[in-house]
Amino acid sequence: MNKEQIKKAIDELRRNSKKRKFDQSIDFIVTLKDINIKKTEENVDIFIALPHLINRKTKICAFVGKELKQQPKVFDKVISDDEFHEYQDKKKLRNLAKSYSIFLAQANVMGKVATTFGKILGPKGKMPNPKAGHVLNPDSNLESIKQRINSTIRLKTKNEPIVKASIGKESMADDRLTDNFNAALSGLIHSLPKEDKNIKAVYIKTTMGKPIKL
Repeated sequence: MNKEQIKKAIDELRRNSKKRKFDQSIDFIVTLKDINIKKTEENVDIFIALPHLINRKTKICAFVGKELKQQPKVFDKVISDDEFHEYQDKKKLRNLAKSYSIFLAQANVMGKVATTFGKILGPKGKMPNPKAGHVLNPDSNLESIKQRINSTIRLKTKNEPIVKASIGKESMADDRLTDNFNAALSGLIHSLPKEDKNIKAVYIKTTMGKPIKL
């Protein structure tokens, strides 16, 4: 799919979208074919780093050891391993899980994280995910980690052969939305067993608007 096709679809999207009082998300939607989502190996569950930040407000909590504890606090909440004992209360754990979208952990405290927080975060799918880059080395640069997380999307099939994610906001320039769209589509295609032959249809839409087929 070339850039002109994508830009044309974005232009049509803008023309047909009513003005809202908020900055609508631009959503990327793909329906798949010849995929048996009942088979684990054919399920899609990938993380793609987009070239441009997508201006979303992602609340991040990080579990760290003494090494990363010394870095400036760039996340919404940082809990050091010497504070884990404060989270024995289930109500406090549930409130923590509810308050943050993404949880990170320093690699050498992951065992303690699993023991203390796993029973609450695990069932909610919020345990630090190595595939998403949510498990950190002790010498990680937290500012660059935050930038990467805020430009990463997850494409995952659930109960039907379809994946969708926000690739940006209405306020973003067309060129940036086009780049993000291309990166999402390319990453998805390369993850599929038959690549583009598994693509049934591709759509783009605003939060409140109707999908436009490319």
